[in-house]
Amino acid sequence: MTTIQKKRTGFGYFLYGLKIAQQPGIRKFVLLPLLANILLVGGSLYYLFSHLSTWIDGLLGQLPSYFEWLSYLLWPLLAITILATFSYFFSTLANFIAAPFNGLLAEKVEEKLTGEQVNDDSIMKVIKDVPRVLAREWKKLLYVIPKAIGLFILLLIPALGQTLGPILWFVFSSWMLAVQYCDYPYDNHKISFNQMKVDLKSKKGKVYGYGFLVAFFTSIPIVNLFIVPVAICGATAMWVAEFKD
Repeated sequence: MTTIQKKRTGFGYFLYGLKIAQQPGIRKFVLLPLLANILLVGGSLYYLFSHLSTWIDGLLGQLPSYFEWLSYLLWPLLAITILATFSYFFSTLANFIAAPFNGLLAEKVEEKLTGEQVNDDSIMKVIKDVPRVLAREWKKLLYVIPKAIGLFILLLIPALGQTLGPILWFVFSSWMLAVQYCDYPYDNHKISFNQMKVDLKSKKGKVYGYGFLVAFFTSIPIVNLFIVPVAICGATAMWVAEFKD
């Protein structure tokens, strides 16, 4: 019998995910997604911090002379945008590699919350499912890439890109990260990617609230190394309470 879960705000689901990730029976399934994220995102951050100042100075150098006074305001905005972009890109890469383990974590969280078994737990079942899971990750990438390219081009436009670009990128990242992590429980039930998007759009307030916190913590160095399992747990809790039925 399904256990009725308490409905929360989008922020609340993310914070609840932090609590779930520490619970006995879940911790061991957190380790592999966590390890993949630490290796890839940690390596990217090391590279990023050795080049960050040069990149930002280059972008600000494109501003017309009469906008030079904006550089003091734009420097932190651009720093956050570049951090969020790198973190998002390498988190996406880590999620692609660790997708089967991310799905397994979502499955175990759902089982703990509902008391119902989601899928066959056999090793052979997990191995056979890998091509389908990776194909689903590729579909998410195809959904993201055109929008990301458009925003990247906007960032290159003098004045307009440096002012509006960081704001739009954060909003975009919030939505895409919500899509990324909410998709794991949907995929475990073989629900189509298009149907998942329709469902999320029906509760945009909660989805964006959850995505805002994920995007915010993803942009914070060191903290972002530990976000993936927390985000998966929070998204699965939202699936159970808001979308499953």
